[in-house]
Amino acid sequence: MPKPLPAARLRKGGSGRGVFASAATAAEADVAVATETGAAVATETGAAGAAETYVAVATNLARRPRPGEAAIKAFLFSCASFSVLTTLGIVATLGKESWAFFREVSLVEFLTGTVWQPAIGEFGILPLASATFTTSLIAMAVALPLGLMVAIYLSEYASWKVREILKPALEVLAGIPTVVYGYFALTTVTPILRNVFGQDRVEVYNTLSAGLVMGILILPLIASMCEDALSAVPGTLREAAYAMGATKFEVTIQVVVPAAFSGLASAFILGLSRAVGETMIVALAAGAGPKLTLNPFESAETMTGHIVRISGGDLSYDSIDYTSLFAIAMTLFLVTLVLNMLSRRIVRNHREVYE
Repeated sequence: MPKPLPAARLRKGGSGRGVFASAATAAEADVAVATETGAAVATETGAAGAAETYVAVATNLARRPRPGEAAIKAFLFSCASFSVLTTLGIVATLGKESWAFFREVSLVEFLTGTVWQPAIGEFGILPLASATFTTSLIAMAVALPLGLMVAIYLSEYASWKVREILKPALEVLAGIPTVVYGYFALTTVTPILRNVFGQDRVEVYNTLSAGLVMGILILPLIASMCEDALSAVPGTLREAAYAMGATKFEVTIQVVVPAAFSGLASAFILGLSRAVGETMIVALAAGAGPKLTLNPFESAETMTGHIVRISGGDLSYDSIDYTSLFAIAMTLFLVTLVLNMLSRRIVRNHREVYE
């Protein structure tokens, strides 16, 4: 039997005329190479004796150089590398300045101290951390239920016309500058809280108003991510539940939401990470001055708010006040990093794969 013709295209020829080939038997075909043209020729004799000739024209399958494609690939790789190098540069800067701070202040004192007063050498981060997590938890208490309900409505109940109205409205909320939210909390939300709970009980600057407005800020993010997670659930699951007699509400609560759990959990954690890093709202509405308190009606200073307030003053380079800002920033970076890693782990462990 002849060997297969590598990298060749077979083209049917005539009845054997003008071709360097010879028919041997009815079951075999001879392959020859023309000395002048370099074409491989195979002649096959059928059972009826009629000889048919196939000419295999060699084809060059080698990849041709494409300078334009190589340039585009290099450009895309450089863009991806730029984001990684930027992150590494931020980590290096924070690590360098934080190391200078921790050479003078012990890590235990920094993490367990209850007073933050750089003027007297007290660098306990608990007052700043407590205010940060108080405002973040208030924001999540507002954004999580509202965002999930908005996502369920848009994904399962809303018509296309309603979606065309609500989706741009959410996008408008996401596009408002945070400084506007800060003044909204200070001039609108705080007076309402003082009228409801009493002016003697609610201070002008308080973490409750800042947390409530932060919840409105991150509401579009959570609603959009939750809607994407709910929309990714296959329609066959819904149809199977309907076939078993379930109502639309039962399908949504007992089938769609559990199936989208990984995406919903990821949206919640990323929303919390966004709340922890918010700056302008808490800087304007939560108050200044570190205070270890969990009372939402009192003023307290968050980590981001403290960085904004202190960095705007006169700080000498390489002073402990200056390096303390980088220690706070490193703490924020580590908190958001842990939250993002937790989000990825939840998605990986609880992801539902459908075919």
